[in-house]
Amino acid sequence: MTPEARLNDLGIALPHAAAPAANYVPGVVHGGLLHISGQIPFDKDGNLMRGRLGDDLTTKEGAAIAERCGVGLITQMKAVLGDLDRVERIVKLGVFVASVPDFTDQPKVANGASDLMVAVFGELGRHARSAVGVAALPLGVAVEIDAIVAVRD
Repeated sequence: MTPEARLNDLGIALPHAAAPAANYVPGVVHGGLLHISGQIPFDKDGNLMRGRLGDDLTTKEGAAIAERCGVGLITQMKAVLGDLDRVERIVKLGVFVASVPDFTDQPKVANGASDLMVAVFGELGRHARSAVGVAALPLGVAVEIDAIVAVRD
């Protein structure tokens, strides 16, 4: 089954790829790897998903927000590569979680994106990962995720 078919089965429609907010590009392919700039979460209506874990957001809400960052990553993969079948493997996700100092469930929040990668890419979606708590993220969003993806020519 193709990644696009899996997305369809999951009921996920890819939005338009988000444009860069500053002086950078959304993705760079070099040496067989696609490096995707940090993706921030937009809901299905295109609204930013803001907040802070342990303050006004629960771990479960954070995981759903991380999943939306994952949708943004997949959108950028498709925009840069043209075809998700070029994804050879999700190599690594870097997950940044806006959270209060005593919040320690960043890995559970990150699972929202990790689970999506496996659901869409199967075993090729299993990856290395960092999940880090931070005081604040751009535009007040709750989660930001970047990625490294191995690609086929």
